[in-house]
Order: sequence, then structure tokens, then C-alpha cells
Amino acid sequence: MSQISTENTAPERESVYTLTALDRCDSCGAQAYVRVTMQSGELLFCAHHGAEFKEKLSATALHWHDESDRLVDASRN
Repeated sequence: MSQISTENTAPERESVYTLTALDRCDSCGAQAYVRVTMQSGELLFCAHHGAEFKEKLSATALHWHDESDRLVDASRN
């Protein structure tokens, strides 16, 4: 069964590591805000591609780490 969460309820490694500007989307190269852990490895996506592929990948994802709320918080400052 897959685990999809937008909060830091994942294993300890997940709660310590925050995506940075160096993490890039595997689809377009923009800054990654979503990290998807699959059985075969990890995928990084920008907020746009994360939303686009969420329905398709959620069936097989082990964990869905979404930091796209940082985009909304940044625009309020």
C-alpha cells in the first residue's frame, strides 16, 4: 500500500531533509518541490509536474513529500 502525505510524517530522513534550489525537476529542470519515493528510487518534480503526475504515480509511490506550500508562503512576504 502506498503512503501519500503532504506533511512531514515520513521516516526521520524525510523530516530532516528539505528540498533546495539545487534539487531540480526530472521533467523540466525547474526547482523541485515534490519528492516521490518509488521502489526503484526517487523522482523530483516542480509543483506543476508533481500535481500533473500525482494521480498516476500515487498507486505505486511509497512516499509523496510535497513542499509546494512554500511557494504560497513565499508570495505572502
